[in-house]
Amino acid sequence: MALPNIYEKSVCDTLVQRIEKLNASTQALWGKMNVAQMLAHCNITYDLAKGKVSSKNGAFTKFMLKLFVKNLVVNEKPYPHNSRTAPIFIVDSEQNFEKEKQALIQHIYEVQKQGASHFEGKLSDSFGSLTATEWNNLFYKHVDHHLSQFGF
Repeated sequence: MALPNIYEKSVCDTLVQRIEKLNASTQALWGKMNVAQMLAHCNITYDLAKGKVSSKNGAFTKFMLKLFVKNLVVNEKPYPHNSRTAPIFIVDSEQNFEKEKQALIQHIYEVQKQGASHFEGKLSDSFGSLTATEWNNLFYKHVDHHLSQFGF
């Protein structure tokens, strides 16, 4: 089953409607992050895709990630609860809820406006070249997982 298409405005609108239901005191159903930390955590994915941050993984680590982790991240199967995450994605400091929420909404719409052609063959810092579908799955699946974590 294909995941919803993040390059379609209606899909982005639905994600944003779910994000808008969150507030600074929304409690997680599982996991360690509070809601502001979760939003900051989700923003890291987009910052990596834009090249604003780097995982700083060496060649061997990138090879291993591509070999063993890539398919789990870009396939259509949902992430299990309490999945392990790479160190760059760990957010354990306090975050500004509104700032992170607005940044995530902006990232989602930027991806939609850039469209699938922008992401076709685009390099991932950890996984090498990805198809537009793989980028779609990575973006959609990650945000969907964490919105579900907070009941939305």
